[in-house]
Amino acid sequence: MAQNDIDLLSLFGQVTKTMKKSKTSLNKADTYNHDHGDHMVEIFEVITQAMKEKKNADPADQLDYAADLLRGQTNSGSGKIYAEGLNKAASKITGKNLDVGTILTMLQTIMGAGDAPASKQAPSGGLLGSLLGGLAGGGKQSGMDMGDLLGALTGGNASGGQDGLDLGDLLGAGMNMMSSDQGGDNPLESIAGQLLSGSKMESTPHRQQSGKLVTSTMLKALTSMLAK
Repeated sequence: MAQNDIDLLSLFGQVTKTMKKSKTSLNKADTYNHDHGDHMVEIFEVITQAMKEKKNADPADQLDYAADLLRGQTNSGSGKIYAEGLNKAASKITGKNLDVGTILTMLQTIMGAGDAPASKQAPSGGLLGSLLGGLAGGGKQSGMDMGDLLGALTGGNASGGQDGLDLGDLLGAGMNMMSSDQGGDNPLESIAGQLLSGSKMESTPHRQQSGKLVTSTMLKALTSMLAK
């Protein structure tokens, strides 16, 4: 897939929609102030607006601008955490194009997982490590052998080629299989939980709930972009 098939406005826009749908349940989960859902909608509306205003800027500049805008327009504890995460993510992806690896680095950093002790961070390789773990525990889905996909992800096809799939295609295929109905919890939510392990979003139950929603929504949106 082309790198320009991924754009931050679409990713954050999808998260904003999810926050609006989940506002009531997130307010209910906040047993102290009962307004966490309201704050999450506000936070991602501001971030999405920043992405619109800086749509043609470099990804790092978009994130930096979103952090500044968020600091100026919100004063909630969650808003401060996300502003700090956006600022750190901007530093980590400076000079880089948007691809799967960049988005996953950005996502982990925004959610504060990058500050966690190594023992509590997601498996090595970010989502790739988490995805491989999920695929290794699977069986066959939609006529495709997950073991074969695992081999492709760890073998020579990962670099791409005329007759093969590139890493983005393979990750997209893997996440599509994992996000389809397999009984039990949505595997994307399990990956989201791993990406949040040890992050600041685990500090309270309502932030953990919203953090998993943010992460799983962005992974789902990324999957859709990879499939195009």
